[in-house]
Amino acid sequence: MPRKYRLTLFACYCGFITQAISNNLAPLLFVVFRNEYSITFEMIGRLILFNFCTQIGADLLAARYVDRIGYRPAIVAAHICSTIGLAGLGIFPQVMPRPYAGLVIATLIYSIGGGLIEVLVSPIVESLPGEAKASAMSLLHSFYCWGQMLVVLISTVLLKAFGLGIWHILPLAWALVPLVNTFIFLKVPLMPPVPPHQKTPVRQLLRSGYFQIALLMMLCAGAAELTISQWSSLFAEKGLRVTKVWGDLLGPGLFAVFMGLGRTIFGITGHRLRLKNALLLCAMLCAGCYAAIALAPAPAVSLMAAAFCGFTVSLMWPGTYSLTAAASPQGGTAMFALLAVSGDIGCSIGPWLAGWISDLARQSAGLAEYGSRHGMDMEQLGMRAGLLTGLAFPLLMTACLLFWIRQDRVRLPELNAGNGPKL
Repeated sequence: MPRKYRLTLFACYCGFITQAISNNLAPLLFVVFRNEYSITFEMIGRLILFNFCTQIGADLLAARYVDRIGYRPAIVAAHICSTIGLAGLGIFPQVMPRPYAGLVIATLIYSIGGGLIEVLVSPIVESLPGEAKASAMSLLHSFYCWGQMLVVLISTVLLKAFGLGIWHILPLAWALVPLVNTFIFLKVPLMPPVPPHQKTPVRQLLRSGYFQIALLMMLCAGAAELTISQWSSLFAEKGLRVTKVWGDLLGPGLFAVFMGLGRTIFGITGHRLRLKNALLLCAMLCAGCYAAIALAPAPAVSLMAAAFCGFTVSLMWPGTYSLTAAASPQGGTAMFALLAVSGDIGCSIGPWLAGWISDLARQSAGLAEYGSRHGMDMEQLGMRAGLLTGLAFPLLMTACLLFWIRQDRVRLPELNAGNGPKL
């Protein structure tokens, strides 16, 4: 990559760290919000819902307008929203008559920023001159994982060292990251978006069977990643009977480490690998991990499978981005936005489905009889059954990739108008 674009790449890395801050800081403070403002669990759940829905709305807005207004105004606006929203998380509840309203307003503002960043930084990196696009995309997405780890580690240490009373300073301090990155994006060189008259129309993308498969792969990627990351701590505590501290460390903690390592390793060495084959291997290994998590009799095996699952899902999201971008170089920001929407839908469907199946399984008389024979209660069996449903997503992604690989020698006229690379 030309030297003048290295700072642009650095700014994109910081953009994903900003998104990690937006998504992971507030959950660390939910207990504080509940104790200090006497809000219910349902009101906390509403904050999560507002965050998710607002990001999808931002994705759809980006699909419609970013190619018209350009990358720089959009990415700068995204970082300004993130800065105001994160700072507002520490300020608005303190100064507004209804603290919960302050939390909601701050959540809505930083969610707009996070949603726009999710859509914008990937096409910005994809547009930069240079080879090994898939490696660059994987390395880019690894910074979300490292950002998540930093937010959790630093915030937890500070709250432990200085007490929960300093919580409102944390959002103000983390808001400095998007604030500084705003000024960087004002200066760094950016490639222009695909001109509207040259990009593939959205209707043409949506009519393409190949793009529909890409959307399905993104849904599977989001579901496979979030199902285990959201449920692993509770599964370790309730399903495997380990303590919460060890469940957190060995479940979601190691999951994030392995996911970051996987994306970083592919970011460094991925130019020597075939992306489709690497994705296929990851999907198959992910299926094996889900089977081991739910079916292995030894808790240690299930915990290690949950951790290693982070490595197997690490390539799914950025790899699908890169595969689709290579097949449709004229897709524009709208293509990335639609992929992000599909991934976010998977992020919600997967964990919900696991919870629903867990509740149904606990009402099964057949499972109760099985559990009594093997020394498991219904809570353990329910958690295992719920996570076993997550196996469907890497299996479905495997089927999609096998189809794509079989079409490896077929050009994609639906996407590329005959000009793109072979899939």
